[in-house]
Amino acid sequence: MRIISGIYRSRKIDMVNKNTTRETTDKVRGAIFNIINPYTDGGVVLDLFAGSGAMGIEAISRGAEIAYFNDIDSEAQRVIEKNLKTLNIVNYKLLKNDFHDALRNFRGKGTKFDIVFLDPPYEMNVYEEIISYMLDFNLLNPNALIICEYKKELVLNVDLPVLKEKTYGIRKVTVYCNGDL
Repeated sequence: MRIISGIYRSRKIDMVNKNTTRETTDKVRGAIFNIINPYTDGGVVLDLFAGSGAMGIEAISRGAEIAYFNDIDSEAQRVIEKNLKTLNIVNYKLLKNDFHDALRNFRGKGTKFDIVFLDPPYEMNVYEEIISYMLDFNLLNPNALIICEYKKELVLNVDLPVLKEKTYGIRKVTVYCNGDL
């Protein structure tokens, strides 16, 4: 896997070698960043189910101020740390929690996100719960983007404007905006 654009362009990163982790392909990641690229400069990013960290690393490569990576899996944590170290990235924080604890970690601490990547294991279907929690506890900046990657058969009921929605094979990507488009 490689970083597509920005200061780490063409640099390779490791992937998590487990059946439980589904990495976003270069093609889909590139398409997502073509949509959100105008919003990555200087923003605060949350990669909640980080896997290899590719989404957050891509955001940093394209100008994000800081990325918070979270994954409960110990192998994913090692891969994220290795990828960040290999690229000499220092503007990050790595959380090693389930998503509930990771979100609670930010509650009441003043951290607000500009970009949130939600790509949990497909069987979890926690998108609406996570987005609702983030809205209820004011964890999103105005006009923050939430990028959801999920099985195309799933129908999400999220009360936010959709910036873009696209299907790629068996997966669908929806980009929501916390504000007016």
